[in-house]
Amino acid sequence: MVDSKSTTGEDKEQSFETDGSRYSEVNPDRPLEFSREKRDEMIRKSAKRVQDHLERLPEGPAANLDHAHQKAEQLRESVPREPTAYDDLLDTLFEDAIAHSAANPHPKFLAYVPGGGLFHAALADFVANATNRYVGTWVEAPALVAIETNVVKWFCDLLGYPEDAFGLLTSGGSMANLVATITAREERLADDFLDGVIYTSDQSHHSVAKAALLAGFPSENVRSIATDDEFRIDVDALESAIEEDRDAGKDPFLVVGTAGSTNTGAVDDLDALADLCNREDLWLHADGAYGGFFALTEKGSEQLDGLDRCDSITVDPHKGLFLPYGTGALLVRDVEALARTHSVDANYLPDWDPESGTVDFSQLGPEQSRDFRGLRAWLPLKMHGVDAFRDTLAEKLELAEQATDCLRQLENVEIVAEPQLSTLAFRVNPPGVEGEALDALNEELLEVINSRGRIHLSGTTLDGEFAVRICVLGYRTHREHVADSLEEIERVISEVTR
Repeated sequence: MVDSKSTTGEDKEQSFETDGSRYSEVNPDRPLEFSREKRDEMIRKSAKRVQDHLERLPEGPAANLDHAHQKAEQLRESVPREPTAYDDLLDTLFEDAIAHSAANPHPKFLAYVPGGGLFHAALADFVANATNRYVGTWVEAPALVAIETNVVKWFCDLLGYPEDAFGLLTSGGSMANLVATITAREERLADDFLDGVIYTSDQSHHSVAKAALLAGFPSENVRSIATDDEFRIDVDALESAIEEDRDAGKDPFLVVGTAGSTNTGAVDDLDALADLCNREDLWLHADGAYGGFFALTEKGSEQLDGLDRCDSITVDPHKGLFLPYGTGALLVRDVEALARTHSVDANYLPDWDPESGTVDFSQLGPEQSRDFRGLRAWLPLKMHGVDAFRDTLAEKLELAEQATDCLRQLENVEIVAEPQLSTLAFRVNPPGVEGEALDALNEELLEVINSRGRIHLSGTTLDGEFAVRICVLGYRTHREHVADSLEEIERVISEVTR
């Protein structure tokens, strides 16, 4: 029997307790275990770096990509054989890697659809990852699964779904769209499904087409339906395409409506889509990864009318609820459809009865091993209550409207896409400049704006013409940040058009 108070080598810095509560960081027999003192030290150093980073964030660049490629090349290395000091690793992360990237949480990061990264959600991840409990099955951690179950039920309630609706948290909207596509395939098509046809708009996210590909459909089975002058799907054109495909012996089964497009924030007429899908017995999925949670607000609820009629909905809490990247969700009206699609038996898995009132998330989606995503949503919602999120989202809608009004007053500026939610698109359009030259001018405008680092915007192509995008969604972005950003845009417009 080993004496827990004895030492067996000069390289062991102190004694050990047999209950595992205390191990030396240099014990050669337990090389991956740190003493409490060492863990405390690492936590303090990490916290200081993060706090310093967040304090400097608002005054720093919205993106710092000038030498990012060179930094990336410098960080290429072979498998490490020797240990590196923790301080040195923090230097690498904060000075060489994080510092040379797009600063998505920056208050003037108005490009794409940013991930918020609430600080206390990061603390939830720390707790979840450090305690490292498995939440894929109920029997392993019933109380923790119940917490994540609450989160999913809350999302269903916030989006107007009935009480018996449910779903699961995913890594993001792309995975949610994939799970929805496979579920719709299983619910609406036979085993020989290669004549199945999917319909979506020409403004839909590329993950819709990718989901179809991964679900086993040829690319030609995805129909891209034209949009109107507000970039919303043309429902009459959709109905005609469905009829033509049926006449040709195809099997229409899924319509994917857009509830806030990446390009312009456009929202399809979900009520009209629901009516059509009911008549045609098609599965209606709403891709609300960006826009879905705006349903919490008065304006957003009006824009998203009909969302609750969809068979399934993708939402990204790492967008609309400002959580860290890696937090998506798929909500479904009929949770049994998820179970019918994804539930499998194995002699090493616990039995699960969907009627039991318990939840096995591993039987509702493709992931057996999965992280405890629910905690990073549960903690902020419990700390603040949902009204804080509703008010913050309403602020973003208002800021987008104000930005549009200010841009409209600038000389030679054309609003290409009015904000249906919190995204808008514009371009400079001075007299005498047309075609490729006009596109080049707007590309130059974007390049100059972003090269200065004070704000960060993005570009896209709409109706064959290059436009500059603004998306207001960061929880740190407020009126003064949008005002500063518009001043910067006006200065650069004056320079590139004079």
